[in-house]
Amino acid sequence: MNKKKTGGVRDTVTTVIYAGLIALAVRTFAYEPFNIPSSSMLPTLLVGDYLFVSKLSYGYSRHSFPLSMSLFSGRLFFTEPERGDVMVFKLPKDNKTDYIKRIVGLPGDRIQVRGGILHINGQALKRRWIGRYRSENGTGGYLMKYLETLPNGRVHPILERTDHGEFDNTLVYRVPPDHYFAMGDNRDNSLDSRALSDVGFIPKENLVGRAEVLFFSSNGSAYFWEFWKWPAAIRFSRLFQKIM
Repeated sequence: MNKKKTGGVRDTVTTVIYAGLIALAVRTFAYEPFNIPSSSMLPTLLVGDYLFVSKLSYGYSRHSFPLSMSLFSGRLFFTEPERGDVMVFKLPKDNKTDYIKRIVGLPGDRIQVRGGILHINGQALKRRWIGRYRSENGTGGYLMKYLETLPNGRVHPILERTDHGEFDNTLVYRVPPDHYFAMGDNRDNSLDSRALSDVGFIPKENLVGRAEVLFFSSNGSAYFWEFWKWPAAIRFSRLFQKIM
């Protein structure tokens, strides 16, 4: 009887260990879940969105591993990001904090914002006004919503409160080799590569992965145990949406 109990406990422990190792492998080499804590990527990503980030997209660096373990330098199996990718990266300032922004500048590009309009290599990007935008909680008033078209033809929404804000008229940023320039879609409420001392250019090694799909979203109006409030809190229309 004791042997059966011992064998049963051992099997359970072994199963738990295997399950943990499989989950760790998936998180490290395939897909990792992230949640959105800020409004810098509105209207593409909302506070309370949960998404999967593909670790396969850009290959692997030390930041692909838990705690950014320094197992090697550089990247393995690297694939170049594309303009318009929504990516997660480690903040270059501390190499620890996860940020999520949209890639707009590639190595060698000249990036500038003039009068709220993004310019890449001297060319102003086309942006088309599509209406006013107001957040779910109604705070902050209305923002202007546009569709912006990148040089590779990819189109994504952006928000602007004004075209005369702190980062609406900038110097020319020259993206160094093996670095990228990223901006939030909520242009007047995003700390991004325009702030050189806080974010700046993103080294290739700091890329974590490309945001692929939303798997859950909540407006924060219900705690986990308040199951009777879930129908009103869960944003069902956002579930399993591909991130563009």
